[in-house]
Amino acid sequence: MLLNTFLLSPATLLFCFQLQLPTMAEEAKKKRHIVMVPIMAQGHIIPFLALARQIQHTTSATFTITIATTPLNILHLQSALSSTSPNQIRLAELPFNSSQHGLPPNTENTEKLSVTQLVNFCHSTLSLEAPLRSLISRITEEEGQPPICVISDVFLGWVNKVANSLGTRNLTFTTCGAYGTLAYVSLWLNLPHKKTHSDQFWIPGFPQSYRFHRTQLHRYLREADGTDDWSQFTIPQISHSMKSDGWICNTAAEIEPLGLHLLSKYLQLPIWAVGPLLPPAVLKGSRHRSGKKCGVALEACMEWLDLKDENSVVYISFGSQNTISAPQMMALAEGLEESAISFIWVLRPPVGFDVNGDFREEWLPKGFEERMRDTKRGLLVHKWAPQLEILSHKSTGVFLSHCGWNSVLEALSYGVPIIGWPLAAEQTYNVKMLVEEMGVAVELTRSVETTISGEEVKKVIDIVMDKEGKGKEMKEKAKEIASDMRKAITQKGEKKGSSLRAMDDLVRTILSPKSL
Repeated sequence: MLLNTFLLSPATLLFCFQLQLPTMAEEAKKKRHIVMVPIMAQGHIIPFLALARQIQHTTSATFTITIATTPLNILHLQSALSSTSPNQIRLAELPFNSSQHGLPPNTENTEKLSVTQLVNFCHSTLSLEAPLRSLISRITEEEGQPPICVISDVFLGWVNKVANSLGTRNLTFTTCGAYGTLAYVSLWLNLPHKKTHSDQFWIPGFPQSYRFHRTQLHRYLREADGTDDWSQFTIPQISHSMKSDGWICNTAAEIEPLGLHLLSKYLQLPIWAVGPLLPPAVLKGSRHRSGKKCGVALEACMEWLDLKDENSVVYISFGSQNTISAPQMMALAEGLEESAISFIWVLRPPVGFDVNGDFREEWLPKGFEERMRDTKRGLLVHKWAPQLEILSHKSTGVFLSHCGWNSVLEALSYGVPIIGWPLAAEQTYNVKMLVEEMGVAVELTRSVETTISGEEVKKVIDIVMDKEGKGKEMKEKAKEIASDMRKAITQKGEKKGSSLRAMDDLVRTILSPKSL
């Protein structure tokens, strides 16, 4: 075969050489391989997928991106990836057996776990180190070089050790906002509440005048002393993540200038604010259609909203993993009924019961659901609701939320102000920022441990739904932020928004040689 090559004419040889050039370019492109490793939680996996798509769609460079996670989470991702070419975003299984870690069988994400089971689940993620190491070694062997970058979750700091030992760059992705990330990280690394008897204290990294309150800490953080199970997981993982080559943040410079400045100063690392990572339809301000199976037909929900006046409906949801206590649920129902406001409420069983189990009538005032249905005042949805479609509807006036960061971004992208009821993670710090820095929220209460009354619920709803005064001011500020969010990911001519510029810089960094 080689001999025959030399018998070809110079023109034919040139033609064959030219034909091979694209193939060589394709081989080079294939070696631009990024591996992503999210922690196994829906609120983290979804932004990781969004980040992968953003890298693919907004840059001229071509990458192969592999998202590495456990088998059941891959099944969830496969349907979401149906519209994406498999040559662009791939999925790689990391073997995982939940039963070996004292968890229920087939438990591969946080969705069905109680708070007490969560700490075991977090520790179980350490078992993914060996499978990930094998995956990266296999990619290296197949492609002749290691992936050019491994992007890992802030709670999977051990990935930094794997990446360094295999000769590749590691970047940390925090799926939260900058302000909430800084508060959460600094609290765990410094435990400042343990150094004072006061309920108010300063968190390192924030201006000296800023004060946080003991009630803003989840119970397991309040009780942490550095030797408990939560500390033994969280502190090392955050510490390892701080040794990465930089952090990617799901926010935008236009909406979180203070948080980004403080986080950058605290970490002493490059930070790329490439958010908000949301579906394109959301960022255009248009209605988004989700594919998730909901507890109410989408058409029925939209028809119900169509009957309501503009900005007249309160939407209530505490996210996919959170719920409130039975007494709080009763008080919330009483307050909603007293307020005479229209509402959509996503109902899940209260704390102490299976959050994915059947809902009991006894958890609400007698006859409440029937009265709301008969008067068309309230739409009660069990387990899941089409959240983005509801938030995008003109009738939705306010979102009563746990203030997980994904929910915050979704609400603000449609200019919907927020009533905060934070329950876990960094949610209380998100609320603090939304109230004090942005002016788009009021806080009703915090955690599942507080006692509230129907009267308090009514009072807060009346404030936010008021078409004058504070309610009007919050709505105007929320609309401004929605506009700022769109500017961050928009290009007009040669001028790019801050998040597009950050993405360009992130890609340049990924493509540049890793410093030794």
